[in-house]
Amino acid sequence: MKYLILRRIVQLSILTFFSFGVFNFILKGNLSSSVLFSSVPLSDPFAFIQLVLASLQVDLVALSGALIVFLFYAIFTGRAFCAWVCPVNIITDFAYFVRNKLGFNQARVFNVNKNLRYYILAFVLVFSFLFSFPVFEEFSYIGIIQRGVIFGGISWLFVALIIFCIDTFFSPRFTCSHFCPLGAFWALSSHFSLLKVRYNLQKCTKCYKCLGVCPEKQVLWMIGKENQDVKSGECIRCGKCIDVCGDDALGFSIINLRRENEK
Repeated sequence: MKYLILRRIVQLSILTFFSFGVFNFILKGNLSSSVLFSSVPLSDPFAFIQLVLASLQVDLVALSGALIVFLFYAIFTGRAFCAWVCPVNIITDFAYFVRNKLGFNQARVFNVNKNLRYYILAFVLVFSFLFSFPVFEEFSYIGIIQRGVIFGGISWLFVALIIFCIDTFFSPRFTCSHFCPLGAFWALSSHFSLLKVRYNLQKCTKCYKCLGVCPEKQVLWMIGKENQDVKSGECIRCGKCIDVCGDDALGFSIINLRRENEK
């Protein structure tokens, strides 16, 4: 539960900072474009690329903000945005919880290849260029939900309900693990990030609880086989596998730095 609680604190804190003007000196704006400590621009790099393709123009402030965010995730935390920042994660995690409580663990109405998200990512970029508007930003359920929470209104609740129903009754983890082009963008960007989940085969008793809770099970291919870091960019660093591991066989590791200390 440790990392689950930490993630919820981070997610709700970010939404709180955006929602109340009293915190503008810390963080002002929204997940697409914001300002940290009244001076540091932050921009969603995926949104920025769409805007550039749509307008064929580059705003230097937005560019600097996009680079800051991109380098932070690409170098340090990988695809952590999906588990620690994105408000949709709260909905999909709850949907998965309800799904298990209802006994729908193995049931699914439709099967979708996980690579669908990469095709959608490519279509978003191509269509942004062809139609001259940022396609995903115009229809993004992430944007609708986070703006609804920040600025008020009820339409976002309808979108949240649709996501909840799809993930609960039709296909587990569909929204984040199969459909989301933003998640695909961060997966492609995160392969070389420093923060990894490390697996120790010698400590593992092969209970496989980690595979039962992981939203991207394919990244844990090494469980029960060999000592290995989770190198896949599709790992969202949620820490669920670490939380359920009673063997201390899994843990976050700053790759390279920790290896140096072990020598």
